[in-house]
Amino acid sequence: MRITAVNVQVFSYPTRRAVDSAGHAHPGDVAQAQMALLRIQTEDGNEGYAFGAPELIRPYVLDGFVRKVLVGQNAFDREKIWHELAHWQRGSASQLTDRALALVEQALWDWAGRKLGVPVHKLIGGFRDKVPAYGSTMCGDELPGGLATPEDYGRFAQTLVERGYKAIKLHTWMPPVSFAPSPRMDVKACAAVREAVGPDIALMLDGYHWYSRTDALYIGRELEKLNFAWFEEPMMEDSAESYAWLAGQLDIPVLGPESLGGKHLSRASWVKNDVCDILRAGVAGVGGIAPCLKVAHMAESFGMDCEIHGNGAANLAVVGAIKNCTWYERGLLHPYLDYDEVPAYLKRLVDPMDSDGFVHLSDLPGLGEEIDFDFIETNTLKSF
Repeated sequence: MRITAVNVQVFSYPTRRAVDSAGHAHPGDVAQAQMALLRIQTEDGNEGYAFGAPELIRPYVLDGFVRKVLVGQNAFDREKIWHELAHWQRGSASQLTDRALALVEQALWDWAGRKLGVPVHKLIGGFRDKVPAYGSTMCGDELPGGLATPEDYGRFAQTLVERGYKAIKLHTWMPPVSFAPSPRMDVKACAAVREAVGPDIALMLDGYHWYSRTDALYIGRELEKLNFAWFEEPMMEDSAESYAWLAGQLDIPVLGPESLGGKHLSRASWVKNDVCDILRAGVAGVGGIAPCLKVAHMAESFGMDCEIHGNGAANLAVVGAIKNCTWYERGLLHPYLDYDEVPAYLKRLVDPMDSDGFVHLSDLPGLGEEIDFDFIETNTLKSF
């Protein structure tokens, strides 16, 4: 089934998610944001879709690499197409990113599922139809009643438990918050959450790479006292040696890498060199669904769990297809935002959660996104 066209629609939509000067998400006033819809069409008229940031699949990337590789290829030849695109990355001066690669590959999976009338998570493995979710908070802020104090985190954690979550992951304070980074404030927030939710809720901390070895060791030892389930990304992941040093001194599992480049290949190095206890991969971060599966299956062969980074239809499909992942990351969450509000460009959530804390995988063909094409068409800013 030959690919005949690859197109992008950039559209606007309303959101209350804002970002600070360091790129961290926080609640804000209603504003218009932009999103891109990648559309891959084949000769029979069927299409596959993927949503992403407009910067990732701008005209230069589409014309210079994506269309050159895809048009004329069999849309079922995902692995071949992926490798041909990956080959172009070296000569692209870093313009063709792993995240762009992931969007193209997602759209190919979505096309295959829609073409065959099968959900993607069934095409790639079909291990389960529901998965427990952890509530993943936004970063700390200085908003009164938001996530400005340890007590705020404790109150919000109680709200999340009442909603049904059986696990919560904290993102604490980071620059440009005036007092961040602060290991002691992070520990206070973690302690407040543990006190608020009791011993039976699984808790995790994402340190977001700000800390030195000694700060990370201090935080990790305090998390052990609080019986946290894992400690994630407390240091820059470019230094695998620092993570091996930390994991060797802590009983709490160290999880990673999250933001490190290198696709599945860098994850193999972390496993071989005993750098972490739980492996980490997300579809966007490693270049697609297939390389994310490669990471998960590699981890399984070494008796390791692989926790999938991030929310969304593609990551949920991977979680639904593998055994060695405990949770689905649902968020980012904040007291001032309603995560269960459906985005304007979709007709329903891709990750609905029941009152017992389980996210149910969609039975729709493809990635399970019920797209509101009328909304996108009405709000399209440009097409190419």
